Amino acid sequence: MHPIKHLKTITKHRHMVMRFCFRVGLIRQGLCHDLSKYSPTEFWQGAKYYQGTRSPNARAREAEGYSTAWMHHKGRNKHHYEYWTDVPPGEHHYEPVPMPTRYLVESVMDRIAASKVYLGDKYTDGAALAYLAREHAVEQLHPDTYAKMHFLFTLLEANGETVCFRFLREVVLPELPFDQWEQRRDEMLKT
Repeated sequence: MHPIKHLKTITKHRHMVMRFCFRVGLIRQGLCHDLSKYSPTEFWQGAKYYQGTRSPNARAREAEGYSTAWMHHKGRNKHHYEYWTDVPPGEHHYEPVPMPTRYLVESVMDRIAASKVYLGDKYTDGAALAYLAREHAVEQLHPDTYAKMHFLFTLLEANGETVCFRFLREVVLPELPFDQWEQRRDEMLKT
């Protein structure tokens, strides 16, 4: 059981996401990011399975077959694509639905921060894109959400955080159509 180490890790992550969100103008989401991690349901399981190099939820799944902390977390935090599932009319199974833009942007910030916290000195700007591939997100995300997330993580890998955050602030959050993103990226890279 490592409550102090877990507290330091989740707080470091939360503050990093907060700073990232502030940089692109998502003030309220930055302030509210991951507050549920401090709830007893999430905090104590995180402390029990703390490792420091990856999410304690992964270790909980290995030990117990599931993670009650993760089930609690994903149902309360709209920046996780797992939140965005629903049963379409006339169907009998859940399917992914598109993530609203502001939660997509928060999700990008969340993944960058998680990669930095868990990878430490091994972090590269390609870590978020590698995570997206490793988690088979293409099968779990709505196709529009996946395309946007892949585009943004590819931009991050190729051009770094400053360019990616500027793109999020100037193109994504103003909700320019996705079919204009490539052109806007190319224009941005010329300046």
